[in-house]
Amino acid sequence: MTALSNGATMAKRPTITDLARISGVSVATVDRVLNNRLPVKEETARRVYEAATEIGYHAAGLIKQRMRRELPEYRLGFLLLRREDVFYTEFARELDQAVSQSQRFRGVATIDFASSLAPDEIVERMRALAAKTRAVALVGPDHPTLTVAVEALKAKGMPVFSLLSDFASGIREGYVGLDNRKVGRTAAWMISKAAKKPGKVALFVGSHRFHGHELREIGFRSFFRENAPEFTLLETIVNLEGNQFTHDAIIDLLARHPDLAGCYVAGGGMEGAVSALRAARPAHMPAVVCNEITPESRAALADNILTMVIATPLAALSRELVALMAHVIEAGAANATGQTFLPFDIYLPENI
Repeated sequence: MTALSNGATMAKRPTITDLARISGVSVATVDRVLNNRLPVKEETARRVYEAATEIGYHAAGLIKQRMRRELPEYRLGFLLLRREDVFYTEFARELDQAVSQSQRFRGVATIDFASSLAPDEIVERMRALAAKTRAVALVGPDHPTLTVAVEALKAKGMPVFSLLSDFASGIREGYVGLDNRKVGRTAAWMISKAAKKPGKVALFVGSHRFHGHELREIGFRSFFRENAPEFTLLETIVNLEGNQFTHDAIIDLLARHPDLAGCYVAGGGMEGAVSALRAARPAHMPAVVCNEITPESRAALADNILTMVIATPLAALSRELVALMAHVIEAGAANATGQTFLPFDIYLPENI
């Protein structure tokens, strides 16, 4: 320690000898890492970098730059839905960040958005992404047109991952998202507990072609059948994830079913449900569950319009997905296509 005139002390600047000691390697090895003189094992370079960061070594940033320069470079493709949707905008941001911050490769995220659920549009955009990337992940419907296109890409060695809702099972490289059957059962559990008394329960899905929505519906209905048979489930409404349609449908449900006890919006259209409930202000507010936390759903929770929001942990999902995509690029396609389920987040009026 060096004494200062006012009696304070100042820590000595860490030296290359200090860095070698903390890293558990020789000074010569540290010198090779710093000056890129001879090849050094990636594990060793990482150990030196972590030690440099820990002790505040002045060249830690330089070591990181040199390590990144030696990493392979991959371009990854992502196809999401509805560019104007807050959820997908946030998802795109997290994917971009996960690629740029990866420790195993230098990456570029190429992100596109489909304007509709039409299989032809999704296939066209997927092929365009595949032509300029090493692996592709997308949100799409479980449709034969998409399955055939994924199979053709697989035959060319292009790995394709399904996101949020599964498709081309057994053909695509892997699924990354939530366990949607559990999501549906969790929504049903909350409505059965939060509803003021038994009555009618409404359920919205985006499309019957969304495998994830189908699984949420199965889980939702099976829970009520097994555990809360005193509730009456109405016919499932397909809203094509449209806000105006959902708004009008909720207004109609409230008028036709004064005993509406609950409502679950299993896909998009949440904003329409919220606007309808704000406009109608029913005397007996149903228990309402939606998906994904956004400024709109957070405000609706705060105002007790929504009972619960089930959310996808986008940052964790993006990191997991990017790691899987890098792995398949480096190691080749898996023998058995798998599913990666992430735990979902629960938001209530009291924990937002």
